[in-house]
Amino acid sequence: MPLDRQALASALSRTPGASPEGIVAAHSGLCRREAGAFQRAAIATAASAEPLLVACTQERRLFVELNAQTEGAAPETVRPIRFVNLRETGGWSRDAALATPKMAALIAAAQLPDAEPVGTVGYRSGGRCLVIGSADAAERAAALLADRLEPSLLVDRPGGALVQAHRHAVFNGRLTRLSGWLGAFEVQWESRNPIDLELCTRCNACIDACPEGAIDFGYQVDLSACRSRRDCVKVCDAAGAIDFERAPQTVDERFDLVLDLREQPHFSQHQPPQGYWHAGADDRRLMAAVLELRERVGEFEKPRFFHYRQNLCAHSRNQQVGCSACIEVCSARAIRSDASLKGKAPGKHRGPVPGLPAPAAPAGQGGGVVVEPHLCVGCGACSTVCPSGAMSFAYPGPVDQGRRLRTMLGAYAQAGGRDAALLLHSEGAGARLIDELGRAASVHRRQPAAGAIHGVPARVLPVALWHTASTGIELWLAAIAQGASQVWLLLTGEEAPEYRAALADQMALAQAILTGLGYAGRHFALIEAHDARDLPALDAALRAAPAQGVARPAGFAAQADKRGTLDLAIAHLLAQAPRPTDEIALPAAGAPFGSLVVDAGRCTMCLSCVGACPEAALLDNPEKPQLRFVEKNCVQCGLCVATCPEQALALQPRLWLADAGKARQSARVLHEVEPYACVRCGKPFGTLRAIEAMIARLAAHSAFQGAAAERLKMCGDCRVIDIHTNPNEVRITDL
Repeated sequence: MPLDRQALASALSRTPGASPEGIVAAHSGLCRREAGAFQRAAIATAASAEPLLVACTQERRLFVELNAQTEGAAPETVRPIRFVNLRETGGWSRDAALATPKMAALIAAAQLPDAEPVGTVGYRSGGRCLVIGSADAAERAAALLADRLEPSLLVDRPGGALVQAHRHAVFNGRLTRLSGWLGAFEVQWESRNPIDLELCTRCNACIDACPEGAIDFGYQVDLSACRSRRDCVKVCDAAGAIDFERAPQTVDERFDLVLDLREQPHFSQHQPPQGYWHAGADDRRLMAAVLELRERVGEFEKPRFFHYRQNLCAHSRNQQVGCSACIEVCSARAIRSDASLKGKAPGKHRGPVPGLPAPAAPAGQGGGVVVEPHLCVGCGACSTVCPSGAMSFAYPGPVDQGRRLRTMLGAYAQAGGRDAALLLHSEGAGARLIDELGRAASVHRRQPAAGAIHGVPARVLPVALWHTASTGIELWLAAIAQGASQVWLLLTGEEAPEYRAALADQMALAQAILTGLGYAGRHFALIEAHDARDLPALDAALRAAPAQGVARPAGFAAQADKRGTLDLAIAHLLAQAPRPTDEIALPAAGAPFGSLVVDAGRCTMCLSCVGACPEAALLDNPEKPQLRFVEKNCVQCGLCVATCPEQALALQPRLWLADAGKARQSARVLHEVEPYACVRCGKPFGTLRAIEAMIARLAAHSAFQGAAAERLKMCGDCRVIDIHTNPNEVRITDL
């Protein structure tokens, strides 16, 4: 493939954090035949603590071994080796001669320091494995596992045959509960069969004696065929092994691993718990499961993929539920609601208006969600759909992810690249598809024909992610603000249906913002490709026309706070907008911005909504009866709507950009009512509508006549003074 060392060095010299002087050698076909060149580079960089970057992934294993065997080369513990793929991502393409800016971008990103380390989640498995299924299938699977694991069999139906020898613990019954994860499964089943498989000696006398043939070599009684002659009980020599009067037994056990051979899996979610395998009756799936299970003994760790801040969560408050986006999108069912979580809510309410009803529970009534880290698979979709930033992906975090995208776009532009399209793909199936596309392009380049594969275009920058759902609207819009023309996500079949729907909704939001600002073209897309049969369609999708970007790329860095990054991106996009506007209507699904509409005819200014708002978007006014709103803070969670007793509120998804976006940062009055003045001192102590309604309702009550009725029109202080001034008028209701 063509390489321009001088152009690469020049581009990297203008890229912050990159090392142009570190290009010690450039080869158009770095491979086994150039192993000597690698050894010379390993020796030349031995004194450096910086990683040795090798722009070839095919011979990764060979180069690592060569480094260890080369005299004068530093060991990997002192000077690590990193690998980056330039060949399939751009060198093997019809655009290869134009791919220098892309290569500069990939090299610059590969030179970035490692992301901040994250905590880990531990598992411990002793190898106790429960195999669920028919007798034949369970025995067969147990035989494949017995030399590494401790299998136990749960035979869930009559039929089939158990081996004569008691090789494993065998139970019979119907599975009623299965929960947990690797090393900590809790299993419950109910046994109704008359034969206890642990007591049965498998002498086969019952099978021979049964006149109905209701007992087989699975040692279970087919109760639908049994005619209650009980000949089996008479011939059984094992005390208690056959008991037709035995009450149904519920058994609770713990296992480390579960192999499910039934037709339907127990777990219906896209991502079952780690340690659970469903093979059904498929031999290939069974062998794959057996190979995995045999390696699941010992202690294991995985990254703690998420970071959750309850003080930002808009899920629930005051026993009302608002945003549930993370719960709905989680394909592993690792997130559950805990609306009863009590946490000291931030002091967002400044106190009641004198004489007005106090907002409901301004503190101490917060609620949130609970994430089980052992079930989390690290998709990051919860952070993508979270409107407030309470949930964030940590492997790597948004700061590190944003730094990589910004570095790539900067290096690409410095090298003369234009109209960059970021292709976000998974490190697994997505990376394999990119490799296959490059290989197909290399063959077609040598043998051109109609419909030949073009390869990854020079303007398309592949970016490998732990999971394609781990980035969201804030990083996508930040990338556009930093110079990208488009952001595409490659979906390969690894993604759950929930992820696809959520990503589509988020892309619709991002596109609505750019379209509303006048940027022409389609900036965001989900590209579907599952295997080699989809390569022509993938190849065509990657050659889509560029969309309109910003005239001047932004220089800001992504923030740890999702809303902070969004604000920076939107401010720059607005400043560069071809057609600035004051308001952009947003799709309702997943909108993180918006206003609130108040029905003045219904609202009584009880201010329950102020106490319910977890984001300080709704405020009162200590001086007069007003409901104020800071639109920038609103995440459209709907807690205020759910809390309002008069059903006077409605959400309005939109992005308000009046006064260059400054208007949404200030508190504005949504609703205001006339205060009611005390008839004695003139001090306001409630709203005119509320006091008049109270007087009308109590007018016919015998306890509120004469002076007592007049006291309803007084503030609290004057009411006390009047009671003491006219003691003969005191009533129980006044006290």
